[in-house]
Amino acid sequence: MLISTRVRKSPFWHLSIEAGAWRATVYNRMYHPRGYVRPEDGGAMAEYDALINRVTLWNVAVERQIRVKGPDAEAFVDFVITRDATRIRPMHGKYCILCNDRGGILNDPVLLRLAGDEFWFSISDSDLMLWLQGVNVARRFDVEIDEIDVSPLQIQGPLSEDLMADLVGEQVRAIPYYGLMETEIGGRPVVVSQTGFTGEKGYEVYVRDATQNAEAVWYAIRGQGARFGLRVIAPAHHRRIAAGILSWGQDLDAETSPFQVNLAYQVPRKKAGDYIGRAELERQRDIIDKGGYPFRQKLVGMKLGGHPITDYAPDFWLVTDPGGNRVGYLTSPWWSPELETNIALGYVPWEMATPGTALKIELPEAYSETSGQPVDAMVCEVPFRPSVNPSARERARAAGRDSAD
Repeated sequence: MLISTRVRKSPFWHLSIEAGAWRATVYNRMYHPRGYVRPEDGGAMAEYDALINRVTLWNVAVERQIRVKGPDAEAFVDFVITRDATRIRPMHGKYCILCNDRGGILNDPVLLRLAGDEFWFSISDSDLMLWLQGVNVARRFDVEIDEIDVSPLQIQGPLSEDLMADLVGEQVRAIPYYGLMETEIGGRPVVVSQTGFTGEKGYEVYVRDATQNAEAVWYAIRGQGARFGLRVIAPAHHRRIAAGILSWGQDLDAETSPFQVNLAYQVPRKKAGDYIGRAELERQRDIIDKGGYPFRQKLVGMKLGGHPITDYAPDFWLVTDPGGNRVGYLTSPWWSPELETNIALGYVPWEMATPGTALKIELPEAYSETSGQPVDAMVCEVPFRPSVNPSARERARAAGRDSAD
C-alpha cells in the first residue's frame, strides 16, 4: 500500500511498523495494520494461535472516538441509537447501532458512558461524526459533538486478565463485561473496558491524550506482556466470525436492516422515546411477526468444504442452491481449526436461512477441491463456538427474548 500524508496515521502507526506490520488497509480514513506474521512464518493463523492460547495486543486506533457531551447528551444519544440510552449507567458501555430513517445501519459502535453528560462512540468504519453533527445542525440538543484525542488498543486472549492485573492492579478483575475503569498504564491516563472483537476474554485500553501518551502505554504493555508471551497481531477476523461478531462494511452497511443480520435484539419493543428509524423498523418487525419476509436476503452462518481458507477473502464469493442457481454471497469466510472446517457468514434468500439447508459455494481455484466445481455448504447456527463473554443477542436468546432491553 502507498503510505502518504493524505491518509491519517494513528499515534500507534510507527509502533506497529516497529512491531513488524507488513500490510495495512484503510479504515475510517486511517491506516490500519492487518498483518504482522509473514505468510512464510504462519501468517494470520499463527496470530490466531497466539490469540486463543496466550495474549495479544492490537492497534485499533481506527476505532475513532466521537464524544457527545453536554446537558442533553443522554437525550441526544437516545434519539440516535435504537437501544435505550437511559439504561446505560455511567462507567458502563453497550454495543449499539444507529440507523437512518429507512432502517439501514449507519454504524455499530461500542458506546461508552463516561459520565451522566458524556458519551463516547467507539466507531466502526463510517463517518459517524458528520452524521451526528448533521442530526443536530439545528441545535435541538444542547451538546457538543467532536472527535477527541483518545486512541484504543485491544488486549485479547485467555491470559489478558492476568496481564491487565499486572498492569493496573487486581481491581481490574472485578470489571463486569462492558464495565469501565479509569486508571494509568505506564504512568499515563487510560480508560479500560472489558470488551473486544473476539469472543475471547479481553479488554480495550483507551489512551487519553494519545498523541502524547501512545508510546508510553504501548511499551508498558509490551514490556509487562513479555512474560505472558504477548504477541502483537492484527484484528482476528477468524475468531470474530466464529463468535458471530459482525464487521461493518463487510457483513452490514447503510442498506442493511438489523432484522437481516441477527440484530433484532437491538430494536426494543418498548423503548419510551422516539429514535431515528423507529417507524420503519417497527413496520419491518410487524411483517416478520406476521410470518412475512420484508427483505429478499438474510445473513446466516455456514460451514463449507474446500481447502482451508487461511487469509482474508479478497471478494464476496457466490452462493448457489443445489440446482446451481446463484442465490447469495459470502461476506466473511475463514478456516476454524477447532471445528476443522471452513466457516462463513453470508447472505441467502430468507426461505433458505433455516439451519440444515444445503447450499454450494463457488470458491476460487486456490480453495476449491475440484477445479471449476463449487463446494458443499450447509446453513448452521451462529455463533459457531461459545464465547467467553456471550453477546447480548446470545443472552437474550437464552432468556427467550428478542430484545436486550
